[in-house]
Amino acid sequence: MDWDKLRIFHAVADAGSLTHAGERLNLSQSAVSRQIRALEESLGATLFHRHARGLILTEQGELLFDATRAMTKRLEAAAARIRDSEEEVFGELKVTTTTGFGSLWLVPRLAKFYEKYPDLKIDLMLEERVLDLPMREADVAIRMKEPSQADLIRKRLMGVRMRLYASPDYLRMHGAPEVPEQLTAHRLICQNPRAPQVSAGASLVAHLMTYQPHSTLTVNNYFGVLQGVLAHLGIGVLPEYLSHDFPEMQRVLPEVESNEVPVFLAYPEELRQSRRIAAFRDFVQAEIAAQRRQQRGKAAE
Repeated sequence: MDWDKLRIFHAVADAGSLTHAGERLNLSQSAVSRQIRALEESLGATLFHRHARGLILTEQGELLFDATRAMTKRLEAAAARIRDSEEEVFGELKVTTTTGFGSLWLVPRLAKFYEKYPDLKIDLMLEERVLDLPMREADVAIRMKEPSQADLIRKRLMGVRMRLYASPDYLRMHGAPEVPEQLTAHRLICQNPRAPQVSAGASLVAHLMTYQPHSTLTVNNYFGVLQGVLAHLGIGVLPEYLSHDFPEMQRVLPEVESNEVPVFLAYPEELRQSRRIAAFRDFVQAEIAAQRRQQRGKAAE
């Protein structure tokens, strides 16, 4: 099968238009159209339904687009490995993690990473949906459970527990509960039970709800929960790693916490030799180790 025709087909399928594909490929619309017709003739199949508002893939076109999309991802992976030199870390690195961990832990630390690797471009995707690493939806992921996808290299970074925190102002105004039963006099701030979240956190929230808090504020991510705590709205259920960066928060009911949530870093096997991923992995591990040392130092004081 002609690679050039497949490249043009992929551009048309992705753009949904002969004109837009031609602009991307620096080809005329008529040249693109001729290549598509020739490909359809060689396959003996119609690849597009042609409408006034654009092109829609036929069933056969969808099958071919799935194949060219996979080929494109593999070629991008190969190109990324080729671009990684022995001495430099540059290019684009696509990182995915959860909204809470990404916005509250990772982003505030990236200044040091950019100082070391100023030519690196990071595309950070914060969402609860698990992206497909083997299909290169992202290069590297940090997730709150061990990834189940095949052909991934996995590294356990740390374990996290969900705990209860409140601001000093809130506790001065409302007092600190000494036993869980006293939550009936407080507002509980937590993730919405319907929002995607780690099962250990959901289980802890379900348990706390049995004590019938006086009021609740539910948010669909931990960033919102943290803002509620810092605004003195109530007692929040938050991951323990936030206590390092927000030391003004005070832990409430220290005997109450979730089961441990494992945090994993993962990336495709085919990117094992990537200098960019190695640099990012080593940076994250070093930051976690530094945080642990500081926490041990405070505990020893």
